[in-house]
Amino acid sequence: MQNKPEDLKCWKCGAGLDDLLMPLSRSAYCKACDAALHVCKMCRFYDPRVAKQCREPIADAVKDKDRPNFCDYLELNPQAWKPADHSEADAAASDLNALFDLDMPAAATGTASSAEQSRQELDDLFGLTK
Repeated sequence: MQNKPEDLKCWKCGAGLDDLLMPLSRSAYCKACDAALHVCKMCRFYDPRVAKQCREPIADAVKDKDRPNFCDYLELNPQAWKPADHSEADAAASDLNALFDLDMPAAATGTASSAEQSRQELDDLFGLTK
């Protein structure tokens, strides 16, 4: 199954690969992000959920899935690029910021920062005053 270059996107950055010469050489790189393209992550057989992370049963195991290799079973996958889903990470960061009041500086809220409050509580506990 041979894909047309205009159907392909870089597995790493999603840039179009319209200007590639086919068949893809081992030394092919993405012009946008400089990622190697003759790699397992660009192949339709690549699947991180199976043994050797490859669905081609007779292909040799390749250790680094994002480095150029000599695999003769490489079939370029137009869906190799998967945009990152940052929604869960953004939600966690927002919760963390809210927990530690990192979103609002103390001067903007009119209250002392948690570090200042902690220091004041320690001073009160030990009877120290400034």
